[in-house]
This record gives sequence, C-alpha cells and structure tokens, in this order.
Amino acid sequence: MSKVGMPLVLLGCLFAASASAADAPNVVTLPQPTPPHYIWVNDFVFPHMVSGKAMLVDGDAGRFVGELDTGFGSMRVVPSLDGKIIYSPETYFSRGTRGERTDVISLYDPAHLSFIGEIQIPPKRSSNLPMMANAQLTDDGRFLLVYNFNPGQSITVVDTQTRKFVGEIEASGCALIYPTGNRSFFSICADGALLNTVIDDTGKVKSSVRTDDPVFDVEHDPVTEKAVRVGDTWYFVSFSGMIYPIKDGSKLQPTWSLLSAEEQAAKWRPGGLQQLAVHTGMNRLYSIMHQGDLDTHKDPGREVWVYDLAKRTRVQKISMQHDSGSIQVSRDAHPLMFSIFIDSNVLDIYDATSGKFLRSVTDIGTTPTVLVSP
Repeated sequence: MSKVGMPLVLLGCLFAASASAADAPNVVTLPQPTPPHYIWVNDFVFPHMVSGKAMLVDGDAGRFVGELDTGFGSMRVVPSLDGKIIYSPETYFSRGTRGERTDVISLYDPAHLSFIGEIQIPPKRSSNLPMMANAQLTDDGRFLLVYNFNPGQSITVVDTQTRKFVGEIEASGCALIYPTGNRSFFSICADGALLNTVIDDTGKVKSSVRTDDPVFDVEHDPVTEKAVRVGDTWYFVSFSGMIYPIKDGSKLQPTWSLLSAEEQAAKWRPGGLQQLAVHTGMNRLYSIMHQGDLDTHKDPGREVWVYDLAKRTRVQKISMQHDSGSIQVSRDAHPLMFSIFIDSNVLDIYDATSGKFLRSVTDIGTTPTVLVSP
C-alpha cells in the first residue's frame, strides 16, 4: 500500500521469500492523467476515526491500486481539475486522540501517491458524516473551499496557486458548498433559503446575499444535501423523491418526481449516503432506490433507477449485487457505475450504459463512504 509520504510499492516485491534485506522495493508510477475508470473510495473508519483512508481502485482491472492516510474524521479527497494534485482536508491531534488540534490541506502526488506538502487552515473543519459538499473547488480550480462547523458556520478559502490560506467567510445558519462559477457558490440555510457568495480574485468576499424566501420546504418535504450538478443546475432530491433543480445558485426550476403514484403508494423512495450520480454527456441521473417510510432517506437500496433529465422520465432500472449506499459514475464516453455500502467493503462495478454487472473488488476499507472520480 502507499502510505502518507511513502511511494506506491508492489507488495510482492517486499514480501517475496527470495528477497534479501538489501533488495530495493519496486516503485510504481501510476498513469497520468489518472484514468477515468479509477475511483477514490473514501473511508471515515468509524471504529477508529483517527486514521481515515482514501483508497484508489482501478475499475477496469478490478484491483486495489493504492492508499492515502487522511487523518481524523476524514471526509474526502479533492483531485485538482488538471489531475496534477490531490487535495485532502485533514485533522490531527498532538497526542493522537487528544491535545492540540491542527487542520491542514495535505497535497499528494497522484503519480506515486506521495506526500508533497501541506497548507495549514483554521482548526474548525467540519467532521460531519462524509459528503461531497464539505469541500469543493471553484469552477476554475483556483480556490479550494472547505466547510467549517465549531459550532459557528463558515467557509475556509485556500488559494491553490499560492498554496496559502487566504481567508474565512462567515455563513451563519447556512451549510456546505455548491459551486456556481469561477468565483461563486451557494450554501443551504436552516430555513430552506440559500446563501449566495461571490469572492474576488484574492479569495475575499465581494458579496454574500441570502434569498428573500426559502427555496426548499423544510417542514413538509425536506431535501437531502446530496445534490449533483449538470452545467449551471444542481439537482436536489427530497425524502419523498421530488427533484428540486436549482439554477445559478438561486432560481428554483420546475420540480418533478422520481416516482409514479403507484410507486409512491408502494413506498419507493431514494436513500443512501451518496444516493445520486449523474453523467453529463448522456444527461442521465442515477438514484439509489429502496422501499421504506419517509424517514428512511439514509437507507441503502438494491436498485438504481436511471432518468433522462431532459424528459424527466425513467429510462432504466439496474439491479444491484449488494446493498448500495453510495454510487458514482465515471465521466467518460463509456462510463462505469461504482457502488458501495458503509456496512460492507465490497465495491461493485457496472456498465453505466447497459446496467450490466461487471465485477467486484473486495476488502476495500472498513466503513467506506463517498466515491470520488479523479
């Protein structure tokens, strides 16, 4: 395995009976840019949260490639847009599980999974249940934004060019990060309103405007925070299976349901830790589905339903090999769909176009959470 600051090595070279103590390990250089069918499996490691992991898997070969150690309460790695850096928001304590806290953005080389350096940030990074919106790059990759909760809510801004912390943006009562441009993003507020923030070329706030009225009905049809994006539109899904498209950070487009009246009566609904995925080229939305009551929005499913976003209709059902709690679809012209569940460590891989099951990769982590494409 490749550990923090260590090269990726072939384990067989290390443990072969014929190897002598003087033998040097065989260092592997991973293909660059990272192939589109590789996937990062992030692991919160609930039984021992001080040692979070991010594991790289080759979806075509069906094999484990390497691993990063990502500290306490690990959320997810954030690959740079050009594929040359892996950013990882991390937390450490001076005495392991206690003592002085230090939060950093660690930088890793994707060719060798080796440690490059770190950027210290305020020690208040949120350690909530892992989700994609905890850390996001602006659309041009210039700034890395990290959500804070301690219990005050704010956004840390890191300049990826200078590799420096440049400021903190107050976001009282509003959470998470949904980019809308090179210098803009929105957060979701407790009452269902949205907070739209614009920063300048130094990472400082130019404007921060909250919508006059709530966009989401948090009392009667709450949405999850697990939105996915196509172009200028973020797609949120409610507990009942309604899609709420948010365009340009504030404009609610016509809503529509993933479910027919009969399916609603049968208590079908979306659920999971990372329950939605999209493929922009095919304009397809993928949703993990299960049957249960309204408060089962975190439950896994054994089916993934696929929708044509232009027509707002279901076009396919995919039967899953195992319970699915997190899905991701690669962005290439021949996409794969990856599926995993936090209570399992088996990564299942499907043809995202036909829905055909292809292969599984076993022994991936302890409590795997979100899946990140390179």
